[in-house]
Amino acid sequence: MTAAEAGARVAPMSGAHARPRSRDGRTPRHYFLGVHPVDAGTLAPGLHIVATPIGNLGDITLRALAALAGADLIACEDTRVTRKLLDRYAITTPLTPYHDHNAATARPKLLRRLAEGAAIALVSDAGTPLISDPGFKLVRAAQEAGYVVTALPGASSPLAALAAAGLPTDRFFFAGFLPPKQAARRAQIAELARIPATLVLFETGPRVAATLTDLAAGLGDREAALCRELTKLHEEIRRGKLSVLAQHCTANEVRGEIVLVIAPPAAPERPSASDADALLRQALTRISLKDAVSEVAAATGLARRELYQRALVLAKEESAEGRHGAPP
Repeated sequence: MTAAEAGARVAPMSGAHARPRSRDGRTPRHYFLGVHPVDAGTLAPGLHIVATPIGNLGDITLRALAALAGADLIACEDTRVTRKLLDRYAITTPLTPYHDHNAATARPKLLRRLAEGAAIALVSDAGTPLISDPGFKLVRAAQEAGYVVTALPGASSPLAALAAAGLPTDRFFFAGFLPPKQAARRAQIAELARIPATLVLFETGPRVAATLTDLAAGLGDREAALCRELTKLHEEIRRGKLSVLAQHCTANEVRGEIVLVIAPPAAPERPSASDADALLRQALTRISLKDAVSEVAAATGLARRELYQRALVLAKEESAEGRHGAPP
């Protein structure tokens, strides 16, 4: 498709819809599964956040197909990328660009269409919109104006990587892209080091070796997984210590879209009873029993009730020793 052809298929933000109408005046709304047409019906007015595949076009949901076919307009990052998905399922809904560079001017026009009662689907080039993609300001503006905003869940590269990484999933923190400049990147890594959760990051091939090297230095040599080109032909998941992954990426050219999944920090060792007693004794020489318990609890993570009972015993022992040692 030429640039002129691609531009011709992009709908204007206002005016008549480009869809052909049937004899009864109804706009045909359907998509195809193979050679079989599926009636999509019409989509309710409002803004619909639609997740699209992150690589394999077969990962689209049936609900997403119905929404894309039934919408009046699809707002997307790159019309050429979204057109490939629509062509796969013979969807003819008009497209309009909405991305970081045109959002300030495109957003008011989309809001006007919503005011006219339009059903607008918002998609990103891949995955779930708003996850490191444009859309947050549009969603907030639509909600503030009183329009219905609906999310249609689906593919998401952070979740796909987390599921395949073999690392703890009970608690995770998505940090998106780290800064490209080393000083800022290292500063952010220092902040991430304190988070007691599995970390999920995005990175590009040209920067991944330097990023992994800084992660190993700033987080310690944690277990990690490098997930590259998920769901695509050259999908690769490489697991190992951060330092080992850094060495591999330094020695080999790495291409494609990358998600890094990094194990949480190791749990601190529980202090022994003798260690806790030593800390309490030292604190009791400086501050009150209540404050000593608070200080040691904060430093060790031990339960306050347990420390309080132990502090009472130690205080009595110190008091008894003082009486025995006093002159008659």
